[in-house]
Amino acid sequence: MISDSHYHFYNFARVKTGIFFSDKRIRTFAALGKAMCDGAEGMTTGSAGRFAELIDTLQHSNPWFTPDNVRLALSSAGRTLNKENLVRWLSAYPELQEERQPVTVGVVMAGNIPLVGFHDLLCVLVTGNRLQAKLSNRDEPLMRAVTETLTDIEPELAPFIEITSDRLKDFDMVIATGSNNTSRYFEYYFRNIPSIIRRNRNSIAILDGTESPGELELLGDDIFTYFGLGCRNVSKLYLPEGYDHASLISHWQRYDALRSHYKYSVNYDHNKAIMIVNREPFTDGGFVLMRESSSLTPPMAVLHYEFYPPAGPPLPEREAAGSLLQCVAGHGHLPFGSAQQPELWDYADNIDTISFVLKKNSIK
Repeated sequence: MISDSHYHFYNFARVKTGIFFSDKRIRTFAALGKAMCDGAEGMTTGSAGRFAELIDTLQHSNPWFTPDNVRLALSSAGRTLNKENLVRWLSAYPELQEERQPVTVGVVMAGNIPLVGFHDLLCVLVTGNRLQAKLSNRDEPLMRAVTETLTDIEPELAPFIEITSDRLKDFDMVIATGSNNTSRYFEYYFRNIPSIIRRNRNSIAILDGTESPGELELLGDDIFTYFGLGCRNVSKLYLPEGYDHASLISHWQRYDALRSHYKYSVNYDHNKAIMIVNREPFTDGGFVLMRESSSLTPPMAVLHYEFYPPAGPPLPEREAAGSLLQCVAGHGHLPFGSAQQPELWDYADNIDTISFVLKKNSIK
């Protein structure tokens, strides 16, 4: 049953043809993408100004959200929201052209990197459903800027967006992202509701020894962008036996500036001290500590590596089977430098979010 507050927007969806309404959604999000890109470039007029202002101010409340990182997140998300990309993405779902009743999707968002919850927001709204979002306080100003810009562009979206600081309620489906600990709570709390529960994941890179200097520089982007805080950041390298792992550091010198960031530097010094006290062998790159380990989850400022035999680098099946991997970079996998530049159709945990939110909203 659709409440009065949602009737006008839903009635608009019904009386127009499916293709028209789909085109309107595409135009709305394409306009949002332009505003995000313009804001990232420093434009201060119109909707872009809302984003441009946040670039320099978010670091005061969240030191991890540096101007460079916020600018990168805005430009990365914005560039994907062009008409061609949106049409290519959504055309894979012909059911979007059918008459459907909107459902309310609760989304619990993380805040480890800027705009990390944006794709879930996009999947809910671009399919004509209602969003009830519980934002992370670390990313709240940026996500509110997104929703305010959307309703400026298309005021009829307003009844379909609800931001709450309290518990989610009266929703039909849920998407929740958190740590391994919080995911257990989510699984219990949402046990009777269709859900996507996301946990900690890590990404790896597999090198074969034929990488060009340019590719190795791009690998640095995969590792150090956003301080390595994202699940798409490479946290471990698989190297051929005999590979000089220390030689990689020379390709990443532009990230030496990480050492000047107070919080990153504290983590670097802390983890270096622990390894010294424990007499663990490591390579000190001045801004990153490299340690040979079978673990996928190093602490901040530490990069793990592991050697594989000449027979070839098997994709670490034990990690994949345990659903611990998010991305794999390397020849035959994601191109180096693209791990933190996902396309619209690159779904977190390889779970098709669009298909998920379309499950319950077909009119019978």
